[in-house]
Amino acid sequence: MNEEIRVNRKELEGFCTDVFKILGVPEDEAADSAEILVAADARGIGSHGIARLWRYRNGLLKGIMKGGVKPTTLRETPMSLVLDAQGAMGLGLSKRTMAKIVDKAEKYGAAFASIRNSNHFGIAGYYTEMAAKRDMIGVCMTNTAALGVPTFGRAAMFGTNPIAVSVPALNGRMFTLDMATTCVTRGKVEVYEREGKELPLGWAVDTAGKETKDAHSLLEDMLYQRGGGLLPLGGEGELFSGYKGYGLAVLVDIMTAVTSGGVFGKSVMDSEATSARVCHFFGAIKLDLFREPEAFKTDMDTMLCELTAAKPAEGCERVLYAGLKEHEAESKSERYGVALSAKVAGQLRSIAQDTGIPFPTPCSR
Repeated sequence: MNEEIRVNRKELEGFCTDVFKILGVPEDEAADSAEILVAADARGIGSHGIARLWRYRNGLLKGIMKGGVKPTTLRETPMSLVLDAQGAMGLGLSKRTMAKIVDKAEKYGAAFASIRNSNHFGIAGYYTEMAAKRDMIGVCMTNTAALGVPTFGRAAMFGTNPIAVSVPALNGRMFTLDMATTCVTRGKVEVYEREGKELPLGWAVDTAGKETKDAHSLLEDMLYQRGGGLLPLGGEGELFSGYKGYGLAVLVDIMTAVTSGGVFGKSVMDSEATSARVCHFFGAIKLDLFREPEAFKTDMDTMLCELTAAKPAEGCERVLYAGLKEHEAESKSERYGVALSAKVAGQLRSIAQDTGIPFPTPCSR
């Protein structure tokens, strides 16, 4: 059983902020980056959370990533924005971009942005919820380093390429779909490697295109582009409609990279000298383009309540909707602290020792 500790959310954000600052990231960007990473852990999405601080630290020390980089505006209209991130860290940049798009949508009803030449930006649902909190439908996508194998293929030709959409309901409730278009993300494979666990069959294939359980070999093969990779949503072949996940992944490349003039497909790659330069897409659409917002949110609330009231299958506790489990985890994190695995806590304590920044005291049980 993997033991865990819980750490106060604000203290964890403060620790992460101080680490970024000591690595040369400006204070406002450091704070935004820390907030977004910790938000993933608070929602129970450890694959995209503070465990990645180690990778950010190494990237900043090696010059692979840089803080304080100013993006270049390539095109802008009252309803749109296209940026070249110039290799900036993706977290703070994405938060600022979505905030600008929400402001544009507030004035013009809807607005959209695409960004090229960026870096990892955390959980896509963080940005879509920025719009949902302003009575808008939020949309976000990003391409990633090529990790996904197309239907009938054996080599990675697209990324995990997540899609997120948030739609508000009443009393702060919202539907937040935040999903990779592959069966799993690389981050989840990294979690299995850290914990020394075999991968479930159906997640990935090896260099011959055969299903694999070996997390370590898979990660190395994907890094060095030897072949193999993650299967698209639906899995292998046509029987369970894996071609639908494959199609969605390519759609994300179109919306993020083709719209911004960025890199797509197998050309998006990590190396030991640089991280993949990825592309993002953001959208915000006001509810009042369609209906009076309170009426819209009332119907959304009815829909979500009907889903949770549905009779569960035998042996299952309840029916959920997208985002409910994460929002419940976030509420628990606020009360009891953010859960971190013992392995991640150990990595963070190592960073604390190297930087001289005290790691927060775990919450008492």
